[in-house]
Amino acid sequence: MGYIHYILSYFFLILMVVVSVKAKGYGGSSQQCDMFTGKWVVDESYPLYKPTSTCPFIEREFRCEANGRPDLIYTHYRWQPLSCNLLRFDGQDFLERMRGKSIMFVGDSLSRNQWQSLTCLLHSAVPNSSYTVARVGDVSIFTFTEYEVKVMLDRNVYLVDVVREDIGRVLKLDSIQGSKLWKGIDMLIFNTWHWWYRRGPTQPWDYIQVGNQVLKDMDRMKAFERALTTWARWVDANIDPAKVKVFFQGISPSHYNGTLWNEPSAKSCIREKTPLTGSTYPGGLPPAVGVLKGVLSTIKKPVTLLDITTLSLLRKDGHPSIYGLFGSKGMDCSHWCLSGVPDTWNQILYNLI
Repeated sequence: MGYIHYILSYFFLILMVVVSVKAKGYGGSSQQCDMFTGKWVVDESYPLYKPTSTCPFIEREFRCEANGRPDLIYTHYRWQPLSCNLLRFDGQDFLERMRGKSIMFVGDSLSRNQWQSLTCLLHSAVPNSSYTVARVGDVSIFTFTEYEVKVMLDRNVYLVDVVREDIGRVLKLDSIQGSKLWKGIDMLIFNTWHWWYRRGPTQPWDYIQVGNQVLKDMDRMKAFERALTTWARWVDANIDPAKVKVFFQGISPSHYNGTLWNEPSAKSCIREKTPLTGSTYPGGLPPAVGVLKGVLSTIKKPVTLLDITTLSLLRKDGHPSIYGLFGSKGMDCSHWCLSGVPDTWNQILYNLI
């Protein structure tokens, strides 16, 4: 009995060690590591590229340094998960892994933000490698010719269709004909959210159609959920997981209300120079996050959520503010400076693949 007791005790000890290792996420495996819970730390080896010298193709709205932003400390922060370490982004390795394949971001200007970040990360890794930039309709195509890798952007702010009819522009929550552009792509990264509460002159539709019912308006969060459900059905019906990887870019937050980060006097992100400390955001998560996760939980095919909301909420300092597209006449606390926060989104994407 003593010998049996010794053997059982030994196996129990080994089991506890294995459980402990997995819980702490040692080894950096994406299966064991919560990449989305962590904190921002200063790292002087960042940024991963110099936008002014290595990325001449970045659009003006993201070129904060070139637009005159004087402080650059926001470029020197690295995301540190609590339970493990992220691999540093390796652009050449990324291109080798994706050789001969295509990547497409589908969504609004936050998708463009991440698309431009990825093209910068890759180009700066192979600066002497030739590339081409083209646009076909709503699709922008950045091709690394040596690697035969296409990094594409389909501007599609709702994922579902907006159709011009006799009564006007109709947002059709059950129609997703635009998906024809997504066929044959090897990696898809979807995003929608920021346009769902647009009203007035910037709202790009006049009516909403749900089934056979045409409405002047409806609860926007319910409309968002219905559109995501339509997209989810498309994924289940059309994606072959053996051939295509599907990601969803999580809800990218804005910073227009300092009360949410315990700075009531702040009415925008201007003059914010440092991230919040710690791992939690005082104002909590936007309700859209819960809706998105609820819909994703119904999908049968594998879809990976880039759950970037919390890590981005902590970066009140990362927006263009008056150093964006419209300069001092605008206040952009929705998009992100490049180099900056979207580079971390792509670093996590790299770790996941």
